Amino acid sequence: MRAVRALGRAARREWGPLRSAVRAPLAADGLRAVPVTLAAVCLTGLLQVVQNRPWGYGPVQTLGAVRAQDPLGMALLRTPLSLFVPALDLPVWGALVQMLVVFGVAEVCLGRWRTLLIAYAATLAGTLYARIGIAAGPDGFFGLPASDARIVDTGPSAAVVALAVCVCWAYRARVTGALVIVAMAAEAVVKDNLAGREHLAAIVAALVLCAVPVPGGRRPGGQGLGEGAGTRSGAPPMRS
Repeated sequence: MRAVRALGRAARREWGPLRSAVRAPLAADGLRAVPVTLAAVCLTGLLQVVQNRPWGYGPVQTLGAVRAQDPLGMALLRTPLSLFVPALDLPVWGALVQMLVVFGVAEVCLGRWRTLLIAYAATLAGTLYARIGIAAGPDGFFGLPASDARIVDTGPSAAVVALAVCVCWAYRARVTGALVIVAMAAEAVVKDNLAGREHLAAIVAALVLCAVPVPGGRRPGGQGLGEGAGTRSGAPPMRS
């Protein structure tokens, strides 16, 4: 019993502030508290349906598919939509659940615009890392093989990882944040693919954003991002 009580106290210390921050807005407004999250989930689901239709695959690829071999300007234009294009070789339901939970918590705790900023910054970090890694070559530090330039790089996973790290930082859930980082590092070692490396790039981008002071940021009860901030088909290979 003593061990159980100690575990309970540790859990409250780890997740108590975050739970309180999420619970109040959701209890008061329900799903109206997370409009950006709902829009993101619906858009991702819609694009999944469309890209699996014979008439829809081409347009989705044209507007939202990012490859390292593409011109940089084109890739940057496609990056915003690419966040919501699920990878064809992965179950879409997993991505939708991740977005609903992590985007929702981040939207309530960090604010809508900051959530979008972190999500896009993480996605862009992965996109730029892929180019740098391929240019460095497989023998370079964190380099990538040239074949990765042809991989269609879409999906919300990098954004989900970055948002999870930022929320843990803001609410001092250090153990949870460390577990997220360790899990992504282990994934990169075990799978050793483009997606795993991009998750690490997303974590680096998230930590940089967390470390940068937010002008006018508020402490618990506000929406500062600093530590302690508070509430308020023939397809080519794809990776998320």
